[in-house]
Amino acid sequence: MNIVYMGTPDFAVPALRRIHEEGHNIKLVVTQPDRPRDRGKKLRPTPVKVIAEELGIPVCQPDRIKNNDEFLDKLKEIAPDLIVVVAYGKILPKEILDIPKYGCINIHASILPKYRGPAPIQHAILSGDSETGVTLMYMAEGMDTGDMIDTRTTLIDKKTAGELHDELAILGAEMLIDNLTDLKSGEAKRIKQDESLATYAPMIYKKDGLIDFNKSPVEIERQIRAMTPWPGAYTFYKGEQMKVISAHPHESDEKEDKQPGTISYVGPEGIGIVTKDGLLLVTEIQMPGKRAMKVSEFLKGNKIEIGTVLG
Repeated sequence: MNIVYMGTPDFAVPALRRIHEEGHNIKLVVTQPDRPRDRGKKLRPTPVKVIAEELGIPVCQPDRIKNNDEFLDKLKEIAPDLIVVVAYGKILPKEILDIPKYGCINIHASILPKYRGPAPIQHAILSGDSETGVTLMYMAEGMDTGDMIDTRTTLIDKKTAGELHDELAILGAEMLIDNLTDLKSGEAKRIKQDESLATYAPMIYKKDGLIDFNKSPVEIERQIRAMTPWPGAYTFYKGEQMKVISAHPHESDEKEDKQPGTISYVGPEGIGIVTKDGLLLVTEIQMPGKRAMKVSEFLKGNKIEIGTVLG
């Protein structure tokens, strides 16, 4: 099959590699323009562009895809059998959706119709779901509203968003490959989404990492995993940002009537922090200018004062 691949971040890399490994003819890779990244503000290519160039595939980086006649003409000239979209970063207009013979398909990192939108992995963790997965779907004009082709699931357990991201990227790539033959033959399934079950997973911002100790230890532990690696869960200790890398609810027989956010225990096991209904034991932190480390290691050269209120 002649394929146009549209994707941008690391999540989109495994699927691109697998399509190439299977010998399909990737005529073009479309990805976001190079943008400044990190503190140096140096223009950096997207992860998908790096891999496409490594594989010798032509790359196109339009500033916009809507009302862009030059880009539209390029796609029509290629006349792809299929357009595969994985975390490209923009909604495709109808004039692009109508081009490929077998349609435009997308890998989404949730079991649709749950968690449509840009941050499904984080919101699955925040909600306390026991499992999540990936959906292969035909693309429609709405956001993640098209008919489903296939789904694959995995347990969330105590995984971070970063760990789930990597796992789902590979799971999605294999699911895509498993369905390409049926897509070409016209035998791929078309399962309508149940709109009554649809939920939305909005974008995650840096401020979403700030810990509110008026929540329960279970909710905070989920937040820490959902915000790892970005933006990171954090609080403030004596005016300095303290990133919380790992923590878990701590069973205690003592009734804590202190203000939420109060440090009530400091020891080699971690830092005990009062929350709305129980203790949170923080076991790994990162202070400004330092690497992440276990609390037991941090305490060898630093002091954490009991009674200090975080936040």
